[in-house]
This record gives sequence, C-alpha cells and structure tokens, in this order.
Amino acid sequence: MKVMVGPLRRIRRLAERTPPSRERFIDLLRGVSIVAVVLGHWLVTVVGYDEHGELVGRSALPDLPWAFPITWVVQVMPVFFFVGGYSNAVSLARQRARGGNTTEWLLHRAGRLLPPTTALVLVMAGGALAAGLLYGADPARVRLVVWTASIPLWFLVAYLVVVVLTPPMYALHRRFGLRVPLVLLALVAAGDLGRLYGAPSWGDGNFLFGWLAIHQMGFAWRDGLLPVRPRVGFALLLGGFGTVLLLTLAGPYPISMINVPGERLHNMSPPSLALLAIAAAQLGAALLLRDRAERWLRRTRPWTTVVAVNAVILTIFLWHIAAAIVVFGVLHFAGVLPTPPAGSAAWLAWRAPLLVMFGLALALLVAVFGRIEMRGARAPSRPPAWLPDGLAVLVSRPAPRGVLAVAGFAAAAIALLANSMLPSTAPAPLGLPAAALIAYLAGAALLRLLRATPPCRPYEPARARR
Repeated sequence: MKVMVGPLRRIRRLAERTPPSRERFIDLLRGVSIVAVVLGHWLVTVVGYDEHGELVGRSALPDLPWAFPITWVVQVMPVFFFVGGYSNAVSLARQRARGGNTTEWLLHRAGRLLPPTTALVLVMAGGALAAGLLYGADPARVRLVVWTASIPLWFLVAYLVVVVLTPPMYALHRRFGLRVPLVLLALVAAGDLGRLYGAPSWGDGNFLFGWLAIHQMGFAWRDGLLPVRPRVGFALLLGGFGTVLLLTLAGPYPISMINVPGERLHNMSPPSLALLAIAAAQLGAALLLRDRAERWLRRTRPWTTVVAVNAVILTIFLWHIAAAIVVFGVLHFAGVLPTPPAGSAAWLAWRAPLLVMFGLALALLVAVFGRIEMRGARAPSRPPAWLPDGLAVLVSRPAPRGVLAVAGFAAAAIALLANSMLPSTAPAPLGLPAAALIAYLAGAALLRLLRATPPCRPYEPARARR
C-alpha cells in the first residue's frame, strides 16, 4: 500500500488544482482513445499452436468479416492525434507566453514521451538477452516475442515526428488556418491514387500527411476554427460517415479501418482517405458530446479517474501487448491455454475471462512502471558531474541546443522505425536490431542530458549557470 500512496496523493492533488479554464473533455478523449485501442487489441487476438507445438499469434479480424464495420467506431487512434494537436498547441502557446522557446518545449515533450518508452525498450532487450544466455532460446523466437510486445512502438514513430513538426505546422496553421489540412488531405488522396494504381511507395508519405492532417484539426479546435456547435458537429459526423460509406461500399477502399492481411489497400498503415473520413465523423461526434461531457467532468470522481488514467496513459498503451503475452505464457506453461477457433462460440466466451486476466496483468505492470511516466516530465535536478564545462557551455547555447534536440528526436524515431521494419522472425539476440537499440538509447540519453542542462539566458554567460 505504501507504494501507491504517493502517486494516489499526487493524482488527487492534480485533480483538485485543475484550473477552471482547462478543457477537461480533451483529457477524457485521450483516455478513451487509448483504452479503446487496448481493448480492441485484446479482443481480436488469437493464440494457438503450430505443427511444432510452438505458440503462434495473429489477429482474428480475417475470420470476422461481420466485425469490419465495428472498426469504424473502435479505430480511435485518429482521436489520439487530434487530442495531441489540441494539447500540443496549448502547451506550446503556454511555453512561449512564459518566455520559453521551441527547443525547451520539445525537451519537455521528450520528458513525457521517452522515459516510459525507454523502460519498455530496456526490459525487452534485457529479457531477450537473459532468455538467450540462461535458457538458450532461439534468437528468431526471441525476436518474435519482442516484435509482438513492441507493436505499440509504431505509433510512437509517427507521433515523435508530428511533435517535432508541431512548431512549424502551428505557424502554418496560424497563417493559413483550415487550408493546411485541406492540402494535406489532397496529398493523402494522391498517395492513395498511387497505391490503387500499383505504386505502393506513393503512399508512404501518407504516414506523415494523414496524421498531420488530423493533428492540425486539434489546432483548429483549440483556436476556435471548429466552433462547438451542433450544426458543425452534425456536418462533420454525417459528412464523414457518408464519405466512408461511399469510399468503402461504392469505392475501392476496404471496410475495415484496421489492417486485414490480403486486402488490396489498407486504411490504417498508411492512413487513407477512408480513415480521414472516419476521423471527421469521430470529430463531429466529439463536438456534439463536448458540452455534456464537460459538465459531467466537473464532478470530483469522474474527473479524478480521468486524471489518474492520463497520468499513466503512455504506460498503459506501451505495456498492454506485453501484459497479454505474460498471460498467454502463464496459461501455456500451466497447460490450460484455450485455443478454440477464432469466431467460434467458445472463442467468444473466452473473451471476458481473458480480458480480466489481461487487465490484472496490465495493472501490475502499470504499478511497477507507471511511476516513470508520472515523474518523467520533471527535468533532472542538475547536469551530470562527468559533463565537461566546455560541453555544458555548448549544449546550453540556443543554436546547438536546438539542433541537438531535433537530433535526439530523430535518433529515437529512426531507431523505433528500424525495429518495426525488421522482420518479426529475423534472429536478434537482443530482440531488437542492435544498431537501432544503440541509436535509440543515444537519442534518449542526449535528450535527457539537454533537459538536465539549463539553457543559457541572453544576459547570463552559460558557464555561470553551472
């Protein structure tokens, strides 16, 4: 109990000190989007045995065509990027109002995103190494387990890039408004056209253009370009829903908003016009629900719950696949792993008890690793003692500090992308590509070093701040 007293007290204090001007509905949307993703992954997971008696896992969606339309509701990752746009605009404006600059804002965001991610990366690499050295595990099997547990990291690649691009994209938003997402929408359409005509590489840009378009709409809500009015909400809801019907039933887009193997075109990776239509419909629904939800969130209990979930939201997302792996592993070694055919009555019946077990395992992981996220945004108290004075002077200067911050983000994002692109059964003693692991840790360490070294003020020599 003592372990939880501190975090619980901090959560209650955060809830009590919430300023009246805060858009609480945004926090609710963030929490709901991540919880929906977690439940969606848990519900469609199929685990069984291959001809060699080895555990194998896959998605049940190919066996559940009746569930494809349900993905229009449960595919809520666009909501997270929309909420990210709103929150990033608010925090960037607040940073500048306090006299801060873009670099310090980026470092603050790094403090929220990378510490919990680093914990997952280190645990996966350490576990993979131990499995190989102590138990002689096959490097290909180790890689498969780590690859599966690291599935959530694909999202972080896109989001890290979007965060770095937030300052210039927000500047474009302030000048051109809704014309920016319209241009991005046109670029997504061009990428889809290329994919439909047999040039898949044309769609690679949609990984950026699609998420940026949704992120820009968060700017628009924050700055009042999306009025919280019923007519605007209904227009987006009906327009988005009608468009996705047209694109999927009459057009060439698949119905499922979650990738299904064998489809000619995927809606999620990369984002397609159909996914952006779903995003518009979800945004319209959010606008319609906003006022009622805000009144409900003025109550102590629901708002404290929302604060508690958001305090460890990234930890929940990053570890939810690992929680399922732990449960399946325990059931396997106990000889009681259920393996009914996907879509069967027995398979459906097992969803409820498995969700309970997954939830308990995830709660334990969050209790262990959630503290890292809760304290991650606080900068280290002082620069490391080993840092030479000359290097401290350099990293405190505005120009090199900004370049190094972007370099740290780039190293982390490229490393996570390299992990996602390495085949799931490629032998990897560390579970992750060794070069990618080194690059990620170097980028994360660089960003932590920058956060620990105070920036040089214009009127104050850098050395004096040591």
